[in-house]
Amino acid sequence: MPYLVDCLASVEAQTIAPDRLEVIAVDDGSTDGTGEYLEEFADQSHLRVTVIRQENSGGPSGPRNVGLGLATGRYVFFLDADDRLGAEALERLVAMADKAGTDVVLGRVEGVNRNAPQSMWRRTVERADVFSSNIKFTLSAQKLFRRSLLERHGMRFDESLYTGEDALFTMEVYLRADGVSVVADYTCYYLVGRSDGKHVTQSGHYTQRFDSARALTRLIAELVPEGEKREKLMVRPFRVTLLPQFGPRYLEDSEEVRRHKCELAGPLLDAYWTEGLARRLKVHERLRLHLVAARRPDLLLDVVEFVAAEKEPPVRLEKRGTRVYFAYPHFRKRRARVPDVVYLAEPPEARGVPGYREEEAGAKAAARAKPSVKPKPSLLRRVVRKSRKWRRSRRPETVGGRTS
Repeated sequence: MPYLVDCLASVEAQTIAPDRLEVIAVDDGSTDGTGEYLEEFADQSHLRVTVIRQENSGGPSGPRNVGLGLATGRYVFFLDADDRLGAEALERLVAMADKAGTDVVLGRVEGVNRNAPQSMWRRTVERADVFSSNIKFTLSAQKLFRRSLLERHGMRFDESLYTGEDALFTMEVYLRADGVSVVADYTCYYLVGRSDGKHVTQSGHYTQRFDSARALTRLIAELVPEGEKREKLMVRPFRVTLLPQFGPRYLEDSEEVRRHKCELAGPLLDAYWTEGLARRLKVHERLRLHLVAARRPDLLLDVVEFVAAEKEPPVRLEKRGTRVYFAYPHFRKRRARVPDVVYLAEPPEARGVPGYREEEAGAKAAARAKPSVKPKPSLLRRVVRKSRKWRRSRRPETVGGRTS
């Protein structure tokens, strides 16, 4: 409360036929009148509403699992009590799922006094690919899921996680789903910022972030074989969950907490930090995680301070413009011994540097990748060789120095 009032009003305003909709509201031990308001809503609403009241579970996984266990519809949608739906949201999402035959549909999200994901809403897509699109960067639970898929695989939210439980659930659904759709031309979900700032995703002990990262990386490793596809997905937990622990807040941590964070991150980096994954990060992101992986906290603090101050690193353009290095702290310092490749910008980041020559860089990379083989002889040379062979074959053989 009071956000729940607008939330339920947005449910009643849905344009989908009322007989196609059931509402299951789980009051997870609230103390602000939520339970009473839910029961009043159920009595007065024209919708089918079931209200469950239970002891507080400590997180969103428990109540979501309760609701999921009671759901009977073809699809389920998880709506947080402080957010709200666009009036046509459910109608449009269900229509897309039925049309495309997909198991998950993402509806455009708009933030209200709060940031919301943006990169995946450029266009409506009937079938999106989790490996080549940005849908991996929206792993919240506020999506339309085909219930039969969830039941077939016994998928539920992990109640041992205080935060990141939705990322784990949604990533698994993405990977098991028969297709994912995106509705980008209509705002389906309004992500509302609370005035008290008490969002679960913005609170919690730092160790819980590492629990979340550990669970998500383990899931990806279990479901996706080693290689490029796995590295593409690993960008999500490393950039979104792990990297912020070595951002500005790291400067405010005590020496003991800094040491503990490096200890928690070490096994994750040992297991999943690869050259391919490193190349998919920006230079300052890659550099920080490289130093954590290399157990170099003595160098890490300088880099974090530099990045937190939003300073621009000196740019080194080399190899006739085909290589761009961002000279963050410790670049080519003999005592630091950080390899140059850690500071080397990949094309997406290097393109913003005047004088960068991407085409030539690509051509050189391709040339380096070619196997070492002899060049094919020209057509003229091949003709000459065949002619010589033919002439030799026509010469008479000699026996004992005499022509036979």
